[in-house]
Amino acid sequence: MERPIVKDPIFLAQKSEPATAEDIGAAEDLLETLVVHRHGCVGMAANMIGVLKRIIVFDDEGKCMTMFNPEIIKCAEPYEAEEGCLSLTGLRKTTRYRTIKVRYQNERFQVRTRSYSGWTAQIIQHEIDHCNGVLI
Repeated sequence: MERPIVKDPIFLAQKSEPATAEDIGAAEDLLETLVVHRHGCVGMAANMIGVLKRIIVFDDEGKCMTMFNPEIIKCAEPYEAEEGCLSLTGLRKTTRYRTIKVRYQNERFQVRTRSYSGWTAQIIQHEIDHCNGVLI
């Protein structure tokens, strides 16, 4: 089910709690909300729909991907980026990394590790910032 986008910076600045199997429904809602906003959005974190859980969804080169409890365990090649956000107005400068390695859990809560680069890496970093209460 599509959910409304949270735009309250006080709520968005809160750190998210670890996701559990009980949060599968929230992940499905998050994915459906991303699909509805796909024309102007390439990734979302659960706090953007009012759920303070560590869940992100994003466009992985045309395929939607869901991660539970993602964390960046390695990063390289910093650069300055300018990003917008569906929850916040305007553009902001931030430091991103060209390559990252992420440890996360899939929909069956199996631990996975995967490396990303370029645009997909930037999207993931933005969404993990949301999970950490970092406003971009």
